[in-house]
Amino acid sequence: MGFSENQKLKKQKYKNLLIAGLLILLAVLLIFVPLLVEEQYMLASILFMVCSFFPLMIKYEHKKVTSKELVLIAILGAIAAVSRVPFASIPSVQPTTFVIIMAGAVFGAESGFVVGALAAIVSNIFLGQGPWTPWQMYAWGMVGFAAGLLKNTWVMKSSVGRSIFGFITGFLFGWFMNLWVVLTLMNSFNWAQFIGFYTASFYFDLAHALSNVFFLLVFSQSWLKILKRFQKKYGLLTAYG
Repeated sequence: MGFSENQKLKKQKYKNLLIAGLLILLAVLLIFVPLLVEEQYMLASILFMVCSFFPLMIKYEHKKVTSKELVLIAILGAIAAVSRVPFASIPSVQPTTFVIIMAGAVFGAESGFVVGALAAIVSNIFLGQGPWTPWQMYAWGMVGFAAGLLKNTWVMKSSVGRSIFGFITGFLFGWFMNLWVVLTLMNSFNWAQFIGFYTASFYFDLAHALSNVFFLLVFSQSWLKILKRFQKKYGLLTAYG
């Protein structure tokens, strides 16, 4: 029994390291996206989307993935994407991040990452694709991934914890996306311009952070009940851990 448990722990550690390595590789690839020819950004986005499914594939390496599981993840990704469109006229305010956090908090880190990546590329079909799309896919994917890692902690189990998480990730998302602009628009690195750019984005990042808090405070409890009901109804509890 002890030997079997050790094998499981080693296998889980191997999977975690492999997933971490893939996420780091995706982050490195992002640096080269601004260097691509403008006409190739859609190809880069599609390739990045394919790569973003690798963590999910690793998770289910020894499990039989049901169509119900994949459909539910796709539906959550679509909801997160569509929810962004009506709020497009209000900069940085949308329930997309909220949906991604809920997906990760219920179904786990890998599923949260996939929902985040899907939300970015699908919503940009309506709002406009560009070299920024892979950056949004990674940023929102990591929001879902982090929420999944914390799903069994007080952060995701308490309303206050979820609100704090949403507030922090609102700023981190904006700061990460600022790097894309810095890499593409700044011909040479300049600390004054760098600080000035981040300062100018403060109110947009604050709007994102506060909107996350609002949606999490008002809707997170009901969403958790609904998603966990689906999780139990369709027998996804053991599959997602």
